[in-house]
Amino acid sequence: MKKWFGGLITVTLASALLAGCGSSASTNENAEGGSSAQGEKQKLVVSTWGFSEDFFKANVYAPFEKEHNVEIVVDTGNNAERLNKIRQGSSDVDVVFLSDYYAQQGIQEELFDTIDRSKIPNVDKIYDIAKVPLGEEYGPAYTIGRLGIAYNPGMVSGEVTSWADLWSSKFASNLTLPNITSTAGPMAVDIASKVGGSTEFNEDAAFTKLAELSPNIVKFYGQTSEFVNMFSQEEIAGGPIMEMYFKDLKEAIPDAKFVAPSEGAYAVMNTVNIVKGSDQKELSEEFVNWILSKEVQEASAKAKVDSPVNTEVVLSGADAEGITYGADVVEKLVKLDMSFVNEHIKTWTDRWNREVAQ
Repeated sequence: MKKWFGGLITVTLASALLAGCGSSASTNENAEGGSSAQGEKQKLVVSTWGFSEDFFKANVYAPFEKEHNVEIVVDTGNNAERLNKIRQGSSDVDVVFLSDYYAQQGIQEELFDTIDRSKIPNVDKIYDIAKVPLGEEYGPAYTIGRLGIAYNPGMVSGEVTSWADLWSSKFASNLTLPNITSTAGPMAVDIASKVGGSTEFNEDAAFTKLAELSPNIVKFYGQTSEFVNMFSQEEIAGGPIMEMYFKDLKEAIPDAKFVAPSEGAYAVMNTVNIVKGSDQKELSEEFVNWILSKEVQEASAKAKVDSPVNTEVVLSGADAEGITYGADVVEKLVKLDMSFVNEHIKTWTDRWNREVAQ
């Protein structure tokens, strides 16, 4: 049986200048390279989720626009919506931010251009796991989060330390799981396989364990806001969730806890790629390099927008709380093989709907 996870692995803008970008733009670039600092502004279309818009506009986009005499146009939506636009050719996106699960689909469908890593020197300053999450020819991960367990101690008897605890009486009729169609859905399947006793992924064991858990599920959540709402209203005691959203749970339930299970928390990687056919490839590579710079990564981390992958970012105290930070944390993360996931997701979705989501 083929393994479909990599096992344990080694894995914020104070200045308005792009000093940390690792390369400089000529004031006389041609149209193919992006813009002329003294000529007409070029346009760079960036496809992203749309969260923390004020932060990105002020601290990421504006400095890059000023340095490169370019206008950044932002196209927002969820992963599936934005990827479909690219599939259909109904957008003129140059740079796209996607979770690794959806980015793998784009790669397999040949929707993304290959990149020249020599033009993205900051890639050498990020965690190994982030450098080539989906292959050497495609974009890096600009942030890595982790999927663990969040729970309300007031509704759970004893400590939660393991994925197996989700199957215990601690979470009787008060649990939520990510839906199979969500980014974390395939991770839930792998979790179930492990709890079922398999050292390598076993589909039948996974769905047997998921079926056992189904009666305790209040709702399978498709959006994190659903988890937050149920948790705030104490409809659920907890479940698997990405750490970056834990601050929202703490605001509702101050005693809430987040745990990286003993078997390993899962790496949730958001990638950045250049869309095939973009007429701004060189400028897009400059933008990718900027996103990976210490300045952007450090500011983003301190604002609790994204966890940093740039190893030159040093955080302490409150700045390091609530984000996935440090080699000692990142190197313990479990990474799924997204190519394997996408190969089997239709079968798993069918089984999930028949056997689990009843």
